Amino acid sequence: MSTTEQLSEDQRAVRAGAGLVDRSERGKLALTGAETKRFLQGQITNDALALAPGDGIYAAFLTAKGKMLGDLRVLDAGDELLLDTERVALQELFNMIRRYSLGFDVELHRRTIERGLLSLVGPRAREIAGADGLAAQEHANAAADVDGIPVRLIATDLGVDLWVDSAQTEALKQALVARGALPVAEQAAEIVRVEQGRPRYGVDLDDATIPQEAGLNERAVSFTKGCYVGQETVARLFYKGKPNRHLRGLRLSQPLPSGTELTLDGKRVGALGSVVESPLHGPIALALVRREAQPGTIVQAGTATAEVVELPF
Repeated sequence: MSTTEQLSEDQRAVRAGAGLVDRSERGKLALTGAETKRFLQGQITNDALALAPGDGIYAAFLTAKGKMLGDLRVLDAGDELLLDTERVALQELFNMIRRYSLGFDVELHRRTIERGLLSLVGPRAREIAGADGLAAQEHANAAADVDGIPVRLIATDLGVDLWVDSAQTEALKQALVARGALPVAEQAAEIVRVEQGRPRYGVDLDDATIPQEAGLNERAVSFTKGCYVGQETVARLFYKGKPNRHLRGLRLSQPLPSGTELTLDGKRVGALGSVVESPLHGPIALALVRREAQPGTIVQAGTATAEVVELPF
């Protein structure tokens, strides 16, 4: 089967069925102890104290100047908090917890090797995962089993994630395929992510990014919680300022590599982050661009051009 044919089959799965992506390489940690939420409340941008068993949040953790060291998902599993993050941010997250949890009743556990993480992407994800009873809100989670395999089901914007003991990851894959899931290349899910305008840390965002620049305030930031590392910058920008950059979509005149410099009237305004070939939109990308590159603007992208657009595509 050619790459084009495979991509087409993968795209049918994530748009009309359920594509299965193995994301076990994501960094994974667990926190136990009586003060896990109180500790996290002072370290991340979202409201950890509001979590109840079965809830979850998306958040960022920042430098004192409000720049992102990474983003993470926090799941309240009842007896522990489960954290997962991009692998590139795992060491910073681990170091932050180790450094600042001293004096708190908090115990840190490594889970990257011990737990697998599978994603079902597409409209049949809940049916195939047996997650019809899972709450609809993103990050809702519950213990369940798939053909006798214990899992934790997690609601996502594109379907359902499943945490599983790493020793049973392959058995879980087989069970999900038997139920109708199609194993797909991660690129298939990446195309849908970019179309939806969801940035990825380490590709679209880095340690120079402030959450508001990336459009993360609504998803990842609480403005009613107490103090946390980097809050002063985030709050000041939200209430009194305007970010110099915004996360935008780019419609490209031709496929281009990630990192391609974007210029407007000879001035650098950004660089391409995630770049995909969408079956719906052609070559598209995400980028943090300076505010003068407003939607509708045509910018130079290397030897090609790109139209700046609002997200999602």
